[in-house]
Amino acid sequence: MKNPKYRGLKFKIMLQTIGLTLIAALIGYSIYFILIDGIFQEPFANLMVGLFQKLSMDEESAILVYRTIFWKNKTLILTCGFIVLYLFSFYLGMSRFTDYLDEISNGIHMIIKESTNMIELSDELQPLESQMNTIKNTLRNREYQALQSEQRKNDLVVYLAHDLKTPLTSIIAYLSLLNESPDMPEEQRAKYTQISLEKAKRLGDLINEFFEITRYNLQNITLEKQKISLNMLLEQLVDEFYPVFQRKNTTCHINMEDDIELYVDAERMARVFDNLFRNAISYSYEGTPIDVFVERQEKAVRITVRNQGKQIAEHKLNHLFEKFYRLDDARSTNTGGAGLGLAIAKEIVELHGGTIQAESNEIYTQFIVTLPYTA
Repeated sequence: MKNPKYRGLKFKIMLQTIGLTLIAALIGYSIYFILIDGIFQEPFANLMVGLFQKLSMDEESAILVYRTIFWKNKTLILTCGFIVLYLFSFYLGMSRFTDYLDEISNGIHMIIKESTNMIELSDELQPLESQMNTIKNTLRNREYQALQSEQRKNDLVVYLAHDLKTPLTSIIAYLSLLNESPDMPEEQRAKYTQISLEKAKRLGDLINEFFEITRYNLQNITLEKQKISLNMLLEQLVDEFYPVFQRKNTTCHINMEDDIELYVDAERMARVFDNLFRNAISYSYEGTPIDVFVERQEKAVRITVRNQGKQIAEHKLNHLFEKFYRLDDARSTNTGGAGLGLAIAKEIVELHGGTIQAESNEIYTQFIVTLPYTA
């Protein structure tokens, strides 16, 4: 049944329509048989005949005119009167339904004006009241989330601006020492040069993060899918991260029985696992391995990137994929990111029809990517 929730309203409209019809018919019947053909029949006839006689008619002519105009057309006149009476009664009866429209209009006004009060409608409009309050709450939540996201973005810019000062100050300080001491021992010169290089690289990373913030809001991701080897994609990324793994004194193992071919956007998918590897490296304990597990399922491929590190609280796991979200301890100079990597990864995975989720316990943290697979 279509719109069963409004059955009560339909029933009320039907009853009111029937009631108005019966009332109008009863009034019309009373007027016709009691008044016109009863009490007022003779007085009305005498009145009209007398009126015609005043217009210079004799009694016989006046009676003839009365019969021609009123008596012969009595049914038509009464029918028109009944219709007018019914329309007037219906107009008065519909005032309740205009009240419904006023209630709905006021509810819409409350949504537009972002009122904090709940919308309240008549009992017959309860389904609509529920829907309007749902819309109102949804819009309020979206506005709140937008404000929170904007606040996190502003906070992030402040953090990055502060972080920029640290490596820049160090670079200037060490280069000034090198410039002011031409006879500095070679070993010390090499040390200061290496520190300056590392700080310069960190400065470059932070600048790239600023560009990433701008690009994320401006770009529309469109996929260019092709068939790729998942094993080759992961192996290439591991090779690219080899220097980073060495600095962290860690290794990466890919646990995969057979190679799997996926129909994906290779560049975008590489970015997903690039972000997951960077995240795993940043938050893993020194000297602990990073493991990648690939499992072929019936209609999907499950890829798990696992690292051993500090447990992430359950309430924080739910926010990891939000834009500009970073864990509190991720604001340090060494690991602080723009908080976009996981958000971008999630968007890319979902565009491929897949899912991504995070799990964490006292031993390890892992990110699980599930992608649709057709053999």
